[in-house]
Amino acid sequence: MRLMPFAFTPLVETLPSSVPFVGPEALERRTGTRFRARIGANESVFGPSPKVIAAMQAAAAESWQYCDPENHDIKAALAKHLGVGPENVMVGEGIDGLFGYAVRLFVEPGVTVATSLGAYPTFNFHVHGFGGRLVATPYVNDREDPASLLALARQDKARLIYFANPDNPMGSWWDAATVQRMIDNIPDGALLMLDEAYGEFAPQGTLPPLDVSNASLLRFRTFSKAYGLAGMRLGYCIGHADLIRAFDKIRNHFGVTRLGQMAGIAALADHDHLRNVVAKVAAAREQIAAIARNNGLTPLPSATNFVTIDCGRDGDHARRVLDALVTAGVFVRMPGVAPLNRCIRVTAGTAEDLRIFAEELPTALTKAG
Repeated sequence: MRLMPFAFTPLVETLPSSVPFVGPEALERRTGTRFRARIGANESVFGPSPKVIAAMQAAAAESWQYCDPENHDIKAALAKHLGVGPENVMVGEGIDGLFGYAVRLFVEPGVTVATSLGAYPTFNFHVHGFGGRLVATPYVNDREDPASLLALARQDKARLIYFANPDNPMGSWWDAATVQRMIDNIPDGALLMLDEAYGEFAPQGTLPPLDVSNASLLRFRTFSKAYGLAGMRLGYCIGHADLIRAFDKIRNHFGVTRLGQMAGIAALADHDHLRNVVAKVAAAREQIAAIARNNGLTPLPSATNFVTIDCGRDGDHARRVLDALVTAGVFVRMPGVAPLNRCIRVTAGTAEDLRIFAEELPTALTKAG
């Protein structure tokens, strides 16, 4: 066997060639059929605003031009929307891309990072990719536990702390006062990475006020969920100007596309579409919960655009339910860590999506045994 004429770094040699998620496209290729209901990736099936689509169509002829590497206009629009300065906003290729940059800024081999066992896996992917030492505390009552996370961070002298509110994969949330207490008690030398990707769907009083004077906090938000732009890869983080400025040292300056910048600006301006989507998601959550209860399952409270459904037994049983749904053309997902993996997770869908889910769930439960 011919040896490769190069060597990977020792760190890369230890890492698996994998991605944190198996996409619906990969499952479709594997089965040779298309999904009838794509309700597993926490996308917005209600799509972007028609005004956003029009803005992208108008800008498409200019896609031969590079994007503005300073992201000036979209940062200005976000700053106005948030009531902060443009120097307090960083734009990137979705929250996932921004996580990669943030981890690169603060993590090197041996640096400790604290998270919750079962929390968003892409963050962990980046920590491992830069050689970080990941420590985790379990969920408590199906929620990330702020007190446990802070205690773990102090004990292990973590440089970064990851916390999502509302949470993926469980859909749970904490009120703003609880999150603010967590912010007020960040250990010395640590930085809290607060993931608020689902903030637009959360009840009023969930997100604490923005405070860009706090140099121990970065808050991450996205256009992928409520704004329906998951495929455009557009996210942003908010923080102290010194933290935000540091991203320019290592980010891909052409990473946010020209069309993505135009789409984000148009999305922020269409308040009616956002309100409409949030209302449709709330109605779909209620319908998913009703379908679950009608089949003897327990829907968990949700402040996101999905509902986590307790299948009532263990992870093996939930996996059988999920596999039966996938075979029937219904794309759903499940948490990957026990005891959270006793559940499946269903994204808010259209009326037709949820009709198909309601139709196939009883058969899936029967097949699961």
